[in-house]
Amino acid sequence: MLRIAICDDDSQAVAAHKEIAESCLRKNGSPGRIFPYTDSDNLLYDIAEDGFFFDLILLDIEMPGNTGMELAEKIKPCLPNVKIIFITLHMEYAIDAFELSVFRYVPKDDIDRRLSAAIRDAVKLIELEDGKAYTIQTNSRFEKIPYKDIYYIERDGKNASICSVGGVSKVRKSLQQVYGELNAEEFIYIDRGCIVNMIHIMQIKDGSAVLKNGASLPVSRAHLQEVKAQINDYWGAHI
Repeated sequence: MLRIAICDDDSQAVAAHKEIAESCLRKNGSPGRIFPYTDSDNLLYDIAEDGFFFDLILLDIEMPGNTGMELAEKIKPCLPNVKIIFITLHMEYAIDAFELSVFRYVPKDDIDRRLSAAIRDAVKLIELEDGKAYTIQTNSRFEKIPYKDIYYIERDGKNASICSVGGVSKVRKSLQQVYGELNAEEFIYIDRGCIVNMIHIMQIKDGSAVLKNGASLPVSRAHLQEVKAQINDYWGAHI
C-alpha cells in the first residue's frame, strides 16, 4: 500500500491536494493511504524521530518554520528513495528542486492539471520500482538488493561490483551474466564494463551519466546515442 504525505500550512490546500491524490489512486487502481500535515515540524518529527515511511511527499515550498526546500534536505537522509513533489508560486525554485533530486515541480497557478499528472507519474514509477531484487547466494552468504537501490554495476576483474544505496557488493560472475539475471529494461550498458540503472540517471552531460548519488560515469562514444535513445524510450513508455 502506497503511503503519501501532504504538507502545507494552508489547511484548505491540504484538503484540495488530498482530494486530487485520492482521485489519482482510485483511477490508477492503486491502494494507498494519505497523511495530511499543516505543520512541517510535525512531518519531520514523524519521519526523523518516529520512523514513519512515505513513498511520496507533496510539499509546499513557502511554509513557516521549515520551508519545503529545507524540509526536503532534512528528509532525504531518512528516506533516500522518497519521491517529492514541490508545489509553489515561484518558478525560480525549480532549479534548486532539480539539485535536490525532486521528482516534479508543480506551479500553483496550474495546480488542477499539473498536480494530477505529477502524482499519477510518481505512482507509476513507485510501482515500477517496487518488488524486484537481485539475489546473491553462495554457501556462506545470502543478500537481496532491491533493483531500485542499485545505482550501477561495473566489471571488477572476475567479479561484478554492484554499487547500491547500501554500499558495494561483489559477486563472482561476469557483467553479462549479471545483466542477464537482472532481465530488467531499466538496466542499460553505458560502456562495455558498466551497467547503469536508468531510474537513477539525472542527466547525460559532457559524455558522462550523472547519477542521483553524485557519481559521474563515462559513457563510451559507441554507446552515447544509443543510451540517450534508450532513456527517452524508457521514460516515454512508463511516464
